[in-house]
Amino acid sequence: MLDHTYDDVDYISCHAYYSEREGDRASYLASGVDMDLFIEEVAAAADEVGAARGSDKRIRISFDEWNIWYIDRYHDEDKATGIGNWPIAPRILEDRYSVLDAVVFGSLMISLLKHADRVTSASLAQLVNVIAPIMTEPGGPAWRQTTFFPFATTSRLARGEAVRLELDVPRYETARFGSVPLVDAVATSDGEAGSSAVFLVNRSQTDAVEVRDDVAALGAARVVAAETLADDDLEAANTLEHPDRVGLSPSASAAVADGTLTIVLPPVSWTAVELA
Repeated sequence: MLDHTYDDVDYISCHAYYSEREGDRASYLASGVDMDLFIEEVAAAADEVGAARGSDKRIRISFDEWNIWYIDRYHDEDKATGIGNWPIAPRILEDRYSVLDAVVFGSLMISLLKHADRVTSASLAQLVNVIAPIMTEPGGPAWRQTTFFPFATTSRLARGEAVRLELDVPRYETARFGSVPLVDAVATSDGEAGSSAVFLVNRSQTDAVEVRDDVAALGAARVVAAETLADDDLEAANTLEHPDRVGLSPSASAAVADGTLTIVLPPVSWTAVELA
């Protein structure tokens, strides 16, 4: 297709959804590795065509559908009776997201930021009720699902340029992706505002991991705030009855000294550190 359309195409659209497969939590936690490979393979295919054509044009990626989606959960759900065979405002795909889901969700945002040179457009699907970070009840309240927190925090802090971090961390084995790093991370830096941020995920199901990041090049001298999403109960979720069960907690271990950020990441956790 690109051989015929290269001069007319600006973006290639990517879609990917992730969910925990029965008995394979280790691979689920490494979903960001799959997203990394997907982005890199699509970009490489586009670049190969461009090189063969001698073109200096660089096609970008619009990752315009991504989320956590348990597709099989709702195949047999009851669609309320409506007019004839048409249901009236049925509940469709109202996934309830857990702490585990939110940590994986946060890692997907890290993957998108790591590839911000090529992924210059991305859209979370969807936003309210349907596989969404915000839930509502008809005529009732609204509340934030677990995935709301990494989405809102990353959206607020990620400004300026994305900066890749070279990590020297332990690895673990997965059934789907082989050996993957226990920790993934990315930084952003806004030179004009004098601010930066680091986003990290710990995929270990058993151990906390201490991470030391050289942030001197970001101009970071102090921690403004550090917040972590983690819980001893990985299945914990926010519901209509308990809308504030899960949220972000301050990370007391985050500190900057001599241009190095040190932080301890709890098992199965997503963390955002705001620096100045």
